[in-house]
Amino acid sequence: MKLIASDMDGTLLNENGEISEANAQAVKKAINQGIEFIVATGRSYQAANIPLQAAGITCPVISLNGAVTYQENAKIINSIPMDKQVASRIADECSKLGMYVELFTNKGVFSESRDHFLDVLVDIMRASNPEISDHEMRDIVEQRFQLEEVSFVEHLQTALQDEDIEIYKILTFAFEESQLEDAKKKLRDETGAVITSSGETNLEFNHPKAQKGLAIQKYIENEGWSMEEVMTMGDNWNDASMLEMAGRGVAMGNAADQIKNLCQYETTTNDQNGVAKAIEEMLDELDK
Repeated sequence: MKLIASDMDGTLLNENGEISEANAQAVKKAINQGIEFIVATGRSYQAANIPLQAAGITCPVISLNGAVTYQENAKIINSIPMDKQVASRIADECSKLGMYVELFTNKGVFSESRDHFLDVLVDIMRASNPEISDHEMRDIVEQRFQLEEVSFVEHLQTALQDEDIEIYKILTFAFEESQLEDAKKKLRDETGAVITSSGETNLEFNHPKAQKGLAIQKYIENEGWSMEEVMTMGDNWNDASMLEMAGRGVAMGNAADQIKNLCQYETTTNDQNGVAKAIEEMLDELDK
Protein backbone atom coordinates (compact mmCIF):
# COMPACT_ATOMS: atom_id res chain seq x y z
CA MET A 1 0.00 0.00 0.00
CA LYS A 2 1.19 3.50 -0.89
CA LEU A 3 -1.61 5.54 0.65
CA ILE A 4 -4.17 5.26 3.46
CA ALA A 5 -7.21 7.52 3.18
CA SER A 6 -9.64 7.79 6.09
CA ASP A 7 -12.98 9.45 6.60
CA MET A 8 -13.29 11.36 9.88
CA ASP A 9 -16.75 11.41 11.50
CA GLY A 10 -17.85 7.87 12.30
CA THR A 11 -14.44 6.54 11.24
CA LEU A 12 -11.19 8.13 12.45
CA LEU A 13 -13.07 10.09 15.13
CA ASN A 14 -14.83 8.47 18.07
CA GLU A 15 -18.26 9.57 19.29
CA ASN A 16 -16.62 12.41 21.22
CA GLY A 17 -15.20 13.80 17.98
CA GLU A 18 -11.65 12.86 18.96
CA ILE A 19 -8.89 10.70 17.48
CA SER A 20 -8.11 7.98 20.02
CA GLU A 21 -4.54 7.33 21.10
CA ALA A 22 -4.67 3.90 19.43
CA ASN A 23 -5.82 5.37 16.12
CA ALA A 24 -3.22 8.13 16.25
CA GLN A 25 -0.39 5.69 16.98
CA ALA A 26 -1.46 3.37 14.15
CA VAL A 27 -1.55 6.27 11.69
CA LYS A 28 1.92 7.41 12.78
CA LYS A 29 3.24 3.85 12.55
CA ALA A 30 2.06 3.58 8.95
CA ILE A 31 3.61 6.95 8.10
CA ASN A 32 6.92 5.87 9.67
CA GLN A 33 6.86 2.81 7.43
CA GLY A 34 6.64 5.01 4.33
CA ILE A 35 2.89 4.88 3.73
CA GLU A 36 1.26 8.26 3.13
CA PHE A 37 -1.84 9.19 5.13
CA ILE A 38 -4.62 11.53 4.08
CA VAL A 39 -8.08 12.29 5.46
CA ALA A 40 -11.07 12.51 3.13
CA THR A 41 -13.96 14.19 4.91
CA GLY A 42 -17.18 16.08 4.47
CA ARG A 43 -15.83 18.67 6.91
CA SER A 44 -14.17 21.92 5.98
CA TYR A 45 -10.38 22.06 6.29
CA GLN A 46 -10.63 24.10 9.49
CA ALA A 47 -13.01 21.66 11.19
CA ALA A 48 -10.94 18.68 10.05
CA ASN A 49 -7.67 20.15 11.25
CA ILE A 50 -8.76 20.67 14.87
CA PRO A 51 -8.82 16.97 15.91
CA LEU A 52 -5.84 16.17 13.66
CA GLN A 53 -3.66 18.74 15.41
CA ALA A 54 -4.89 17.57 18.82
CA ALA A 55 -3.65 14.07 17.93
CA GLY A 56 -0.32 15.33 16.56
CA ILE A 57 -1.11 14.37 12.97
CA THR A 58 -0.17 16.66 10.08
CA CYS A 59 -1.37 15.40 6.71
CA PRO A 60 -3.05 16.43 3.46
CA VAL A 61 -6.81 16.91 3.68
CA ILE A 62 -9.48 16.20 1.10
CA SER A 63 -12.33 18.33 2.41
CA LEU A 64 -16.02 18.86 1.65
CA ASN A 65 -16.40 15.38 0.12
CA GLY A 66 -13.68 15.98 -2.46
CA ALA A 67 -14.43 19.58 -3.44
CA VAL A 68 -11.19 21.05 -2.04
CA THR A 69 -7.85 19.28 -1.51
CA TYR A 70 -5.11 20.72 0.69
CA GLN A 71 -1.44 19.87 1.04
CA GLU A 72 0.09 19.38 4.49
CA ASN A 73 0.98 23.09 4.56
CA ALA A 74 -2.72 24.03 4.04
CA LYS A 75 -2.15 25.11 0.43
CA ILE A 76 -5.07 24.33 -1.89
CA ILE A 77 -3.99 22.10 -4.76
CA ASN A 78 -7.39 21.29 -6.26
CA SER A 79 -10.92 22.69 -6.01
CA ILE A 80 -14.19 21.89 -7.75
CA PRO A 81 -16.95 24.45 -7.08
CA MET A 82 -20.58 23.91 -7.96
CA ASP A 83 -22.34 25.83 -10.72
CA LYS A 84 -24.05 28.79 -9.04
CA GLN A 85 -27.38 28.23 -10.80
CA VAL A 86 -27.40 24.58 -9.78
CA ALA A 87 -26.54 25.49 -6.18
CA SER A 88 -29.31 28.10 -6.16
CA ARG A 89 -31.93 25.60 -7.32
CA ILE A 90 -30.88 23.06 -4.71
CA ALA A 91 -30.85 25.56 -1.86
CA ASP A 92 -34.24 26.92 -2.93
CA GLU A 93 -35.90 23.49 -3.19
CA CYS A 94 -34.58 22.33 0.19
CA SER A 95 -35.59 25.58 1.87
CA LYS A 96 -39.11 25.26 0.46
CA LEU A 97 -39.32 21.80 2.05
CA GLY A 98 -38.52 23.30 5.44
CA MET A 99 -35.01 21.87 5.64
CA TYR A 100 -32.05 23.60 7.24
CA VAL A 101 -29.50 24.60 4.57
CA GLU A 102 -25.81 25.49 4.81
CA LEU A 103 -23.53 26.67 2.00
CA PHE A 104 -19.85 25.70 2.31
CA THR A 105 -17.82 28.23 0.36
CA ASN A 106 -14.38 29.74 -0.11
CA LYS A 107 -15.53 32.44 2.33
CA GLY A 108 -16.70 30.09 5.07
CA VAL A 109 -20.11 28.61 5.84
CA PHE A 110 -23.36 30.53 5.29
CA SER A 111 -26.74 29.87 6.87
CA GLU A 112 -30.00 31.75 7.33
CA SER A 113 -31.13 30.59 10.75
CA ARG A 114 -28.92 29.69 13.67
CA ASP A 115 -31.84 28.97 15.99
CA HIS A 116 -33.39 26.63 13.43
CA PHE A 117 -30.15 24.66 13.18
CA LEU A 118 -29.81 24.43 16.96
CA ASP A 119 -33.36 23.09 17.17
CA VAL A 120 -32.60 20.49 14.47
CA LEU A 121 -29.47 19.18 16.18
CA VAL A 122 -31.05 19.17 19.64
CA ASP A 123 -33.96 17.12 18.27
CA ILE A 124 -31.54 14.70 16.63
CA MET A 125 -29.53 14.29 19.83
CA ARG A 126 -32.61 13.96 22.03
CA ALA A 127 -33.76 10.96 19.98
CA SER A 128 -30.48 9.08 20.45
CA ASN A 129 -29.47 10.42 23.89
CA PRO A 130 -32.65 10.70 26.00
CA GLU A 131 -30.63 10.67 29.22
CA ILE A 132 -28.93 14.00 28.39
CA SER A 133 -30.68 17.19 29.53
CA ASP A 134 -31.76 19.84 27.05
CA HIS A 135 -29.25 22.27 28.57
CA GLU A 136 -26.37 19.82 28.12
CA MET A 137 -27.49 19.04 24.59
CA ARG A 138 -27.60 22.70 23.68
CA ASP A 139 -24.06 23.19 25.03
CA ILE A 140 -22.84 20.31 22.86
CA VAL A 141 -24.64 21.67 19.82
CA GLU A 142 -23.12 25.11 20.38
CA GLN A 143 -19.70 23.53 19.85
CA ARG A 144 -20.71 22.98 16.21
CA PHE A 145 -20.30 26.70 15.62
CA GLN A 146 -16.83 26.65 17.10
CA LEU A 147 -15.73 24.04 14.55
CA GLU A 148 -17.07 25.83 11.49
CA GLU A 149 -16.97 29.55 10.71
CA VAL A 150 -20.70 30.02 10.20
CA SER A 151 -21.94 33.40 8.94
CA PHE A 152 -25.65 34.07 9.23
CA VAL A 153 -27.34 35.99 6.44
CA GLU A 154 -30.93 37.08 5.91
CA HIS A 155 -31.13 35.30 2.55
CA LEU A 156 -28.84 32.57 1.16
CA GLN A 157 -29.34 34.06 -2.29
CA THR A 158 -27.13 36.93 -1.13
CA ALA A 159 -24.17 34.54 -0.95
CA LEU A 160 -25.22 32.65 -4.07
CA GLN A 161 -25.22 35.84 -6.13
CA ASP A 162 -21.86 37.10 -4.86
CA GLU A 163 -19.33 36.77 -7.70
CA ASP A 164 -16.45 36.36 -5.25
CA ILE A 165 -18.02 33.35 -3.52
CA GLU A 166 -17.54 29.79 -4.76
CA ILE A 167 -19.95 27.11 -3.53
CA TYR A 168 -18.21 23.83 -2.72
CA LYS A 169 -20.91 21.93 -0.85
CA ILE A 170 -24.51 22.29 0.25
CA LEU A 171 -25.42 20.53 3.50
CA THR A 172 -29.07 20.11 4.45
CA PHE A 173 -30.71 18.74 7.60
CA ALA A 174 -34.30 17.54 7.90
CA PHE A 175 -36.71 17.17 10.78
CA GLU A 176 -38.59 14.34 9.06
CA GLU A 177 -37.58 11.50 6.75
CA SER A 178 -40.26 12.60 4.27
CA GLN A 179 -38.34 15.85 3.72
CA LEU A 180 -35.23 13.88 2.73
CA GLU A 181 -37.20 11.67 0.36
CA ASP A 182 -38.97 14.65 -1.22
CA ALA A 183 -35.67 16.46 -1.71
CA LYS A 184 -34.05 13.42 -3.32
CA LYS A 185 -37.05 12.95 -5.58
CA LYS A 186 -37.08 16.60 -6.69
CA LEU A 187 -33.33 16.85 -7.20
CA ARG A 188 -32.24 13.35 -8.32
CA ASP A 189 -32.28 14.38 -12.00
CA GLU A 190 -30.13 17.47 -11.38
CA THR A 191 -27.15 16.73 -13.62
CA GLY A 192 -25.02 19.45 -12.04
CA ALA A 193 -24.83 17.82 -8.62
CA VAL A 194 -24.28 14.50 -6.89
CA ILE A 195 -26.29 13.69 -3.76
CA THR A 196 -24.70 11.84 -0.84
CA SER A 197 -25.19 11.69 2.91
CA SER A 198 -23.08 11.55 6.05
CA GLY A 199 -25.95 10.74 8.41
CA GLU A 200 -29.55 9.63 8.64
CA THR A 201 -30.90 13.16 8.81
CA ASN A 202 -28.90 14.99 6.15
CA LEU A 203 -28.20 15.27 2.45
CA GLU A 204 -25.01 16.65 0.92
CA PHE A 205 -24.74 18.13 -2.56
CA ASN A 206 -21.50 18.56 -4.52
CA HIS A 207 -20.31 19.00 -8.08
CA PRO A 208 -20.47 15.54 -9.76
CA LYS A 209 -16.66 15.46 -9.95
CA ALA A 210 -16.28 16.43 -6.28
CA GLN A 211 -16.28 12.95 -4.79
CA LYS A 212 -13.82 11.44 -2.35
CA GLY A 213 -12.78 8.62 -4.66
CA LEU A 214 -12.13 10.94 -7.59
CA ALA A 215 -10.23 13.37 -5.35
CA ILE A 216 -7.94 10.58 -4.13
CA GLN A 217 -7.39 9.42 -7.70
CA LYS A 218 -6.45 12.97 -8.69
CA TYR A 219 -4.14 13.29 -5.69
CA ILE A 220 -2.11 10.15 -6.50
CA GLU A 221 -1.72 10.92 -10.22
CA ASN A 222 1.49 12.88 -9.74
CA GLU A 223 3.01 10.02 -7.74
CA GLY A 224 2.30 7.51 -10.46
CA TRP A 225 0.34 5.32 -8.03
CA SER A 226 -2.81 3.35 -8.82
CA MET A 227 -5.98 3.04 -6.77
CA GLU A 228 -5.04 -0.61 -6.21
CA GLU A 229 -2.28 0.72 -3.94
CA VAL A 230 -4.74 2.72 -1.82
CA MET A 231 -6.53 1.67 1.36
CA THR A 232 -9.66 3.61 2.31
CA MET A 233 -11.84 3.52 5.44
CA GLY A 234 -15.35 4.92 5.84
CA ASP A 235 -18.82 4.45 7.23
CA ASN A 236 -21.38 6.35 5.14
CA TRP A 237 -22.63 7.17 1.65
CA ASN A 238 -20.28 10.08 1.07
CA ASP A 239 -17.48 7.48 1.44
CA ALA A 240 -18.91 5.10 -1.16
CA SER A 241 -16.83 6.30 -4.12
CA MET A 242 -13.50 5.88 -2.33
CA LEU A 243 -14.47 2.56 -0.78
CA GLU A 244 -15.42 1.17 -4.19
CA MET A 245 -12.43 2.58 -6.09
CA ALA A 246 -9.69 1.58 -3.64
CA GLY A 247 -7.73 -1.64 -3.82
CA ARG A 248 -8.51 -2.14 -0.14
CA GLY A 249 -11.80 -0.61 0.95
CA VAL A 250 -12.57 -1.07 4.65
CA ALA A 251 -16.03 -0.54 6.12
CA MET A 252 -16.37 0.47 9.75
CA GLY A 253 -18.27 -1.81 12.10
CA ASN A 254 -20.78 1.01 12.62
CA ALA A 255 -21.43 1.38 8.87
CA ALA A 256 -24.77 0.48 7.33
CA ASP A 257 -25.00 -2.98 5.72
CA GLN A 258 -25.19 -1.39 2.27
CA ILE A 259 -21.81 0.27 2.85
CA LYS A 260 -20.31 -2.95 4.18
CA ASN A 261 -21.47 -4.72 1.01
CA LEU A 262 -19.27 -2.36 -1.05
CA CYS A 263 -16.13 -3.53 0.75
CA GLN A 264 -14.02 -6.67 0.92
CA TYR A 265 -12.85 -5.75 4.42
CA GLU A 266 -14.57 -4.75 7.65
CA THR A 267 -13.16 -3.48 10.93
CA THR A 268 -14.58 -2.68 14.37
CA THR A 269 -16.54 0.48 15.16
CA ASN A 270 -15.19 4.01 15.48
CA ASP A 271 -15.55 3.71 19.27
CA GLN A 272 -13.51 0.49 19.25
CA ASN A 273 -10.40 1.89 17.49
CA GLY A 274 -11.55 0.46 14.15
CA VAL A 275 -9.06 2.53 12.17
CA ALA A 276 -6.14 1.26 14.26
CA LYS A 277 -7.31 -2.33 13.87
CA ALA A 278 -7.63 -1.96 10.08
CA ILE A 279 -4.20 -0.37 9.72
CA GLU A 280 -2.52 -2.98 11.93
CA GLU A 281 -4.11 -5.81 9.94
CA MET A 282 -2.91 -4.28 6.67
CA LEU A 283 0.63 -3.74 8.00
CA ASP A 284 0.75 -7.32 9.31
CA GLU A 285 -0.15 -8.61 5.84
CA LEU A 286 2.60 -6.52 4.27
CA ASP A 287 5.13 -8.00 6.71
CA LYS A 288 4.28 -11.57 5.74
